[in-house]
Amino acid sequence: MNKIITIGRELGSGGRELGKRLSEMLGFAYYDNEIITGIAEKTELAESYVKQVLEHSPMASFPITIGHSFYPGVSMSMDQATNIYVEQSNIITEMADKSDCVIVGRCADYILRDRHPFRIFVYAAPEYRIERCRKNVKENEMLNDRQIWRNIRKVDRHRAKYYMFYTGRKWGDKNNYDICINTTNASIKSVAEALVKMLRPEEESPTK
Repeated sequence: MNKIITIGRELGSGGRELGKRLSEMLGFAYYDNEIITGIAEKTELAESYVKQVLEHSPMASFPITIGHSFYPGVSMSMDQATNIYVEQSNIITEMADKSDCVIVGRCADYILRDRHPFRIFVYAAPEYRIERCRKNVKENEMLNDRQIWRNIRKVDRHRAKYYMFYTGRKWGDKNNYDICINTTNASIKSVAEALVKMLRPEEESPTK
């Protein structure tokens, strides 16, 4: 069975960067936005719409920018969020079948629970998260710290609702993960290196 690492993360905690570094250091495949692209290709829905559904609570409704049904003969009146989640599950399972991999978000820890992935949750203090997010703010947006924090909390609320809706579990609860990492004032590279040492099988000592 392939080795799988799943990463849940608070916005601005550095979880995505950690996932990329782990995949590079371990030689694992890395999946994040590739999942959205895969869903869009299979469903003929716009990537922007798929992303909105996956990043918001399932009860919300969004305009569909491509007027095709989810499957031939299936009405668009069906619950799009549930259909997209089913396709997301199929794609994540296919990715896990291909090779060792790191998967960020998308309820992958729950979807692949029977394969016993190594489940990581990444969190950090508010000031650290604001600073990381500030670096990604477009210059023309000119958001202050209060506005950035408001956006961070909004995204986290949506992630928590989405996770609870489909898994029945509390997002970020330590009982749902193998390790929870506080990246406040930490070097993501150093965190990745420490995890690699823990996850990589010990090399046999040289024969004397």
